[in-house]
Amino acid sequence: MEEQLENIFIFRITPAEALTNLVVALICGILISLFYRVTYKGVSYSSHYVISIIMLAMITALVIMVIGNNLARAFGLVGAMSIIRFRTAVKDTQDIMYIFFALAAGLACGAGMYAIAVTGTLFIGFSLMIASAVYAENPAKREYLLQIVHLGSKVEKGLFNRTIEKYVTRYNLVNVKNLTDDRGEIMEFSYYIMLKKESRAPKLLAELRELPNVDKVNLFFDEE
Repeated sequence: MEEQLENIFIFRITPAEALTNLVVALICGILISLFYRVTYKGVSYSSHYVISIIMLAMITALVIMVIGNNLARAFGLVGAMSIIRFRTAVKDTQDIMYIFFALAAGLACGAGMYAIAVTGTLFIGFSLMIASAVYAENPAKREYLLQIVHLGSKVEKGLFNRTIEKYVTRYNLVNVKNLTDDRGEIMEFSYYIMLKKESRAPKLLAELRELPNVDKVNLFFDEE
């Protein structure tokens, strides 16, 4: 009984096994970083983030080796990690997914499950590549926010609708503001729109600016 209790709190790993775990974690981290580079479609690619993915897999493997099956170390690690505050904002949900990807691979490597680590990394990575390729060929149309600033408080009925309907498949007026500045009263209209062709957005803006008393036209979207 005492021997079993000792085994719960003692975890033995040789230097060769520890080095092997870290090397496999390094390989998995490099593979994950390559998959990230291939599937990334944003505009703010960061080499520092890619390096962090590789290091995260190795550090996770090291943490698992340190903890082993020692309950005291596990609770101690939880207490230590609760002190740390991570303030770096992750803007892309795909970046968060890759963080968990590296964590999972590091966990498997730290536990000595090399086959699971490498096979899982390759299978998930190729699945991401396939999903990314399918999405790139059939991208979902984005919803834009169209803002129109009109000079004066009186607006001809349907003044904007005729122009908007030429370029969008769907639109919805979500907000109307009556404001005052040094030019007098102005009206600000906000629409959610779905463009027929995103390449024709400049023409939509140009035609709206040519309408009577239209001062400004802006088009916004959130990149995801």
